[in-house]
Formats: sequence, structure tokens, C-alpha cells
Amino acid sequence: MTTETPDPKLLRIAIAQGNPTLGDIAGNLQKARSARADAAAQGADLLLLTELFISGYPPEDLVLKPAFLRACLKAVEELAAETADGGPGVVIGFPRQGEKGRHNSVALLDGGKIVALRDKIDLPNYGEFDEKRVFTEGSISGPYNFRGVRIGIPICEEIWNDAGVCETLAEAGADLLLVPNGSPYYRDKLDVRHQVALRQVIESGLPLIFANQIGGQDELVFDGASFAFNADKTLAFQMSQFEETLAVTTWRRGEEGWRCEGGPMSKIPDAEEADYRACMLGFRDYVNKNGFRNVVLGLSGGIDSAICAAIAVDALGEERVRCVMMPYRYTSQDSLKDAAACAQALGCRYDIVAIEEPVAGFLSALSELFEDTETGITEENLQSRTRGTILMAISNKFGSMVVTTGNKSEMSVGYCTLYGDMNGGFNPIKDLYKMQVYALSRWRNTHVPPGALGPSGEVIPQNIIDKAPSAELRPDQTDQDSLPPYPVLDDILECLVEGEMSVEDIVARGHDAATVHRVEHLLYIAEYKRRQSAPGVKITKKNFGRDRRYPITNRFRDR
Repeated sequence: MTTETPDPKLLRIAIAQGNPTLGDIAGNLQKARSARADAAAQGADLLLLTELFISGYPPEDLVLKPAFLRACLKAVEELAAETADGGPGVVIGFPRQGEKGRHNSVALLDGGKIVALRDKIDLPNYGEFDEKRVFTEGSISGPYNFRGVRIGIPICEEIWNDAGVCETLAEAGADLLLVPNGSPYYRDKLDVRHQVALRQVIESGLPLIFANQIGGQDELVFDGASFAFNADKTLAFQMSQFEETLAVTTWRRGEEGWRCEGGPMSKIPDAEEADYRACMLGFRDYVNKNGFRNVVLGLSGGIDSAICAAIAVDALGEERVRCVMMPYRYTSQDSLKDAAACAQALGCRYDIVAIEEPVAGFLSALSELFEDTETGITEENLQSRTRGTILMAISNKFGSMVVTTGNKSEMSVGYCTLYGDMNGGFNPIKDLYKMQVYALSRWRNTHVPPGALGPSGEVIPQNIIDKAPSAELRPDQTDQDSLPPYPVLDDILECLVEGEMSVEDIVARGHDAATVHRVEHLLYIAEYKRRQSAPGVKITKKNFGRDRRYPITNRFRDR
């Protein structure tokens, strides 16, 4: 039975921003148990977990499997039974099969049973979200009595739009709003969340607790950073970003309602630190949750592979990272020196596999077919594809996941080779434009992010940052032989991709019209390559794949 205290004056709420693994129902249940034990040890009355915690989020088409839904319900029922011990009640998210369909649900557990169930009404269907294709909308319900306190439980999207859920809960007599979330990271997202929550606080007149998931799930990174606002719009507490943690907050009822008396006030990292830590967390969880023992990447002496090596070592430790330099006749001495210096600074294994002979073998095999043709991009791409084959062979032999290292600028315009430098299982910088890669490289040389396993000091040699970028596939080649200068290219791409701006508006920003048209054309014709690229961490508001879904066959041009 639920223990009720008439009009209590004090409520201690534990917020757990945990890192569930999608589909690991037993493991997620154990995480919930551990969080509840921690909350109990700190005297909490109630534990708030995040959206779909028991299954992991987003579960996508896994919720179409009845066996999966049954296993999730069984885990929640087991946890509910454990609340008979008189310890903290629990708010936990899980997918469930209802009478009219599948629901994104939250359960309130107390006194040994499921006290209440709430089904999400406002199902997001934009960007990285497509809940409407797998879930059914729930119906509105009022607040729930938890030991004398009337708590309203809006679920994530229900506070982001004008669904009226918070207002309805306030009108029905709710004292507090507890919001379980699965809100993925993108740059400056926390400011957006604060504004969203404040709007609901103003409209409802109630304090609001925003609990957010932590961890990587395929391309998405959940950054935690849970927080609350008092009814007077003051920030009640702020939990840390990119850290799996639990905080117990103290709430007291006064003449004007409930107010937070105690909770953490964590410092939120600046944009460059946040982006780097998102890359690191997303990469670490992808590798570990998918069971890879170690990783391998081609270290070319360029900026992209150098920062990927740094992220890999920071995420996994030097002993789990192997770097391979694969020189050819066009590889400069600077590149050889810089790659070796980078690997040495990071402390990871460094091998050299020359590709002169295998490239010559391919050229020899094709010589009859290529007779009387000019040497050009085909021969350049053979170098890249030879390197890709070597990395995949190392992967097959030693079970290492290949890290692919192309940035968003290159992926946007197709400055990459299918089955060559695009080979790999995951790309930690896929959603970083080239100038952002440079900025994060400079940042990492002067900072060690919390939780990083790599060394302090300069881990990316300054010469790599200073020299002109080059694929080194022909003599004296630089990227700007084929592309506009990266500051120009990146601005045009951000306008086209994130802003969906017209060519006319981009030209009005001061860009050359012919250059904008060319970049737009390259962006469209590279779609087929991006469809075959490895997943990578989402950093911007609109990444390729989940957020931006353009057709491959597409003749539209903005003329």
C-alpha cells in the first residue's frame, strides 16, 4: 500500500540521469535498482528516471516485437514489487502494449505495485524522431497522488509544444511537474531546453523538474544536464552534462507552493568542450555497447585523422587504439613525421604499411582496360581504396572496428572515396565542419576533458593544425585545388544544410553566386555517397541521415 502523509511539508526527489543500453532490459533494470538503492541511501522519497529507460531510447522498430514489450513490462513489474520495502517510489519510462496500440509510457511505482500509468500524447515526428510510426497517442490524465503530493508527469515532447498537458495538470491540482526526457544533444541545446521549460513554468505556475538521459545511441548523444525551475522562474538546480550521475534534491511546501531548497549547481561546459565531449561519449558508447574490444584508424598526418585518434584514445584508452600510416609516393615527409608525432603523443600503437606495391598491382591488373586513357581521379581513388582494404583486413584479422575520419564539409560535397577513406564502422567527426575540427583540435591541445583517458598537453602536433589540408593523392595537392576555402565552404554549407536557405539569400551574405551554385550541386550529387557512409555523432541541429533526408535521384537546383 502507498503510505500517505496528509499535506507533507518535505519531499526529497532523486533525479537519475542514467545511461541505458537499448535492448538490454535486464541491464537497464539493474541500473534502475542501483539508482533506487543510491537514492534510498541518501534519504530520497521518490526516484525520477528518464523516458523509456527500461528499454533504452529511441527503441525504433524494436517496439513492434511483442516479445520485447512483454520483457519490458515484466522488468517494470519486478521493480514495482521491490518498492514494497517502504523505500523510494519510482517514476520510470517503458514501452507498453495497450488495448488500442503501443504506447510510450511512464509508470509510477510505490508500495509494491504500479500505482499509475501515463501514456505519451504528443508524439514527435520530426528530425531524429519518428514516434508516430511505432506508437499510439495516449489520452490526457490528471496528476497522481504520491504520498500526499500531487505530481504531474508530462513526457518529454509534451512540454516542447503547445499540447496543453502542463496547463491541464495545473488546472487538475498538480503540485509539481516531473518530466522524464530523452532529449538528444546538439550545440547549445541546453539553452533551448531551459527556454522550453520556463515557458511551461510560466503557463502552469508550477515548478518543473526536467530529467534527461545520458549516453550514446547510434548517432545520437544524450547529454544529461537535468535541471529544475521553481515556480518563480528561478533555476532550482542544474546537474552536470555528459556524466552519468544521481542527485537528491530537497523540496519544501510553503505558502506559495513547493520550492527546491537544495540541489547541485553544476558548471556547464562551453560550446567547444561540449562538442568534444559529445564526440567522445558517442564514440565510447558506440564501441563499448556494440562489443568492440579495440579500434583501428588510418593516421595520415592530417587534421581529421589526428582529432579522431585523440577522441578514440580519450574515449577508450591508448591500449585499445591502433593507428596505421599507409604512405604512397605522394605522402610528404611532413605527413610521416606528423603522424608519428601524433601517435607518440597519444601513446597508442603506430604501424606503417606502405601501399606502393598493392597500388601497383591494381594498376597492373587494370592496365589493359585502362590503355589509352588519361591518368586522373580513378588512379587517385585507387590509393584511397587500397588503404580502405588494408584497414578492413586489419579489422577482420584482429576484430578491431575501423574508425572513419571524414568531416561534415567533405561528406557534404562528396570529397571522399567510397570503399576507401569512407570505410569504417563509426565516424566521431561526421557532423563537424572542417573549421570546427580545427577549433576542437586547438581546444584539445590545451584541455583534457573530464573522463578522458588520454594524456594532457599537445596531442595534435601544431604543424598538423598549421599546414594546408591535403589528401596527398597527387603531387603538391591541396584541398583548395578542388574546393572553396573552408571558411567560405563551411558558411555556404551551413546555410544550405542547417538553414535550408535559398541561393539568393546566401549570395546576399556576400558569397559568389557561381560558388554557391557549385556547392549546392555538389551537395545534392553526393547524397548517394552519404547513404553508404558510417554512422557518426550528431553535433549540429541537422545531421545527415536522421535529420536531413534528401532523395538520391533529384534534379532540383535553386536557379
